Amino acid sequence: MTTANAYPVTQTIRTIGILGGGQLGMMLAEAAMPLGYQCVFLEDNSECPASLYGHVFHSDQLEDFIAAADVFTLEFENTPTSTVEQLTALSKSGSKQGMFPPLIALDIAQDRLKEKQMFNTLDIATVPFMEVNSEAELKHACKELGLPIVLKTSRGGYDGKGQFVIKQDSDIKAAWLDLKDAVSGKGSLTPTPAPLIAEGFINFSREVSIIAARAQNGQVRCYDLVENHHHHGILAKTQAPAVGTSHLFQQAKDAITKVMNHLDYVGVMALELFVTKDARGHNTILANEIAPRVHNSGHWSIEGAITSQFENHIRAVVNLPLGDTDNVHPAIMVNVLGQYPDISAVLNIDGAHYHSYHKAERDDRKIAHITLMPNDVTDLEPAMAKLVAVLPNKVGLDKEYASIDTQSNKADVDVKDSTKSNVQNNATADDLGNKDSQTDSLTSPSSKSEKAKK
Repeated sequence: MTTANAYPVTQTIRTIGILGGGQLGMMLAEAAMPLGYQCVFLEDNSECPASLYGHVFHSDQLEDFIAAADVFTLEFENTPTSTVEQLTALSKSGSKQGMFPPLIALDIAQDRLKEKQMFNTLDIATVPFMEVNSEAELKHACKELGLPIVLKTSRGGYDGKGQFVIKQDSDIKAAWLDLKDAVSGKGSLTPTPAPLIAEGFINFSREVSIIAARAQNGQVRCYDLVENHHHHGILAKTQAPAVGTSHLFQQAKDAITKVMNHLDYVGVMALELFVTKDARGHNTILANEIAPRVHNSGHWSIEGAITSQFENHIRAVVNLPLGDTDNVHPAIMVNVLGQYPDISAVLNIDGAHYHSYHKAERDDRKIAHITLMPNDVTDLEPAMAKLVAVLPNKVGLDKEYASIDTQSNKADVDVKDSTKSNVQNNATADDLGNKDSQTDSLTSPSSKSEKAKK
């Protein structure tokens, strides 16, 4: 039990209140404990992952939650803005020591149209888009942007809901009928009236993201660009760093720094990006969306960076100096979806780090993640092949790594059956990067929905 003299007399923040109690809240609490901070959570599921690390208050107990904490943050961007407004007001009055990130970041992240408009205001390139409030405006958008396009609700929508791909003129009426209620606020996807957004299609080669932390004094520290692969709209794999993207890092760093400074942001933010070609045929990036919180594509940083995204978020929230974001060693993070693997089989792979979220199994639910960081980078792909082989849900990676696993197994047999000392069958990290950068295909930049964020 914590005693009254357990903290330095100069430490005015002892407990961090986190809005949400999922695995992100759990990992934030894990990072806070070594720094000397406790966490409490506002979450209606009393058996949430974060319950292992602190008291969980139901939303009906908001006042008790507020009383229990000194400073506040969040782990889920769909947190009601009314709650954040209340916590912000308490901070302004001086009775509490802050609500981070700021309300404006939440408001923009919850509205795709505002988000795209902010990017363009800051001279950050995006896919072409138009606001849509009527069927006539939708027809005009289709003409201006060119088909195909994707029509979405600007607010709400998840797991593929709240969007419609228009491939030909005959799809326009069906798309409008499917999503028009969001404009009036009558639909189930949005609680308040909000326009639709029409987005043009682009050719892109890769999906990448950059994560950064911003301190209360305005200092910004960025992690390496990472490459993300999705399976049915859910993040399946993140490679850190993204191979062959050093020439794009400064562009990505400038973009996220602009956004954070514009919002006077405090904490960790992720910026999701598409790699495409500019008019001269050179690689460039387009901004897709921000996540005003710690992010799934940064889980590798627990082992793979000098300071994890979770620790840096805690540092920012309690006004401590930010930590070094340098990559310690190339890594691959894989999400475990739906069903737990045999942990012994996973940990039998050199360089494997297993993180359970203590959730019940359920189809496509994120219940754990595994980070691979073998000592020799040339072992990264063979380790991935071994991991995929023991995952109950292969998250679409089995086809990519089947041949590598076969080659690796054959190499093991060759070593046993001969005196050869140098088997060259293992793929290199560069090979992985080349596989991940195959020819562009006509794909919707927004086909990846916000699903399974929790």
